[in-house]
Amino acid sequence: MLTRRSNETGWASAKTLSEALPFIQRYSGQTVVIKFGGNAMGSEALTQQFANDVVLLRQFGIRPVIVHGGGPQIGKMLKRLKIKSEFVDGLRVSDIATVEVAEMVLSGAINKSLVQAINEAGGKAVGLSGKDANLIKARQVRADLGFAGEPVSTDISVIESLSHDGFIPVISPISAGENGGSYNVNADTAAGVLAGALGASRLMLLTDIEGVKDSEGNLLTNLSITDARELISSGTASGGMIPKLETCTAAIEAGVRAVVILDGRRAHGLLVELFTDQGAGTLIR
Repeated sequence: MLTRRSNETGWASAKTLSEALPFIQRYSGQTVVIKFGGNAMGSEALTQQFANDVVLLRQFGIRPVIVHGGGPQIGKMLKRLKIKSEFVDGLRVSDIATVEVAEMVLSGAINKSLVQAINEAGGKAVGLSGKDANLIKARQVRADLGFAGEPVSTDISVIESLSHDGFIPVISPISAGENGGSYNVNADTAAGVLAGALGASRLMLLTDIEGVKDSEGNLLTNLSITDARELISSGTASGGMIPKLETCTAAIEAGVRAVVILDGRRAHGLLVELFTDQGAGTLIR
């Protein structure tokens, strides 16, 4: 496994905007899909910082597309409503009551608060869910997971139209079934599928961990998709890291240039990852 970054990701030595411009221009006009999730979403300060960074990317000519999760918030609401919930292989088991709560939290409170934060930072954000304009159609992952869904088709025309006109799409992963109903699609999975369909330059998974780690707890900064699969098969990757790595490999095979798993709690992690040599997490390509 590689442990050092190449110079592809940025401008660690840049001290002025003029020095930074060549690296900013590298991503200008490119689509970057960003999954925002984990405990970072529960902090108003971190959410506002994230919103500021996203608006800055848009001002640099980059086209950010945001897909958000909200697992901790869903968990809190389920507990408040006394609805039991469990996870299997890193995915939440979703019965009808659970998926209704997930839709309320994700497509309602979280989506609109994130849209508002970006708009207040000077951007033009528009909130969507996988249901809007047939953005994502889903089916059941497995019978034992209930209404936990996996994407079967996408229609990215609404994202392309919004991005072309300067808007920042903010997407809840709640998606429609082929025969109606709602499916709770894992946000990482939804982000990966959309990144592939959009031909994104980068897929960035912001979460509440530093990145991918080896069996001794050391951060792995650079992986191939073969490395990622070996981490899963060996058992080094477990729980929620399994669907993340599966998303990474699928996205790269779908045409995404590279995927990054990074800590959404790190100050300006997005900018550090895109515009510095050292990056801010685990780069997979």
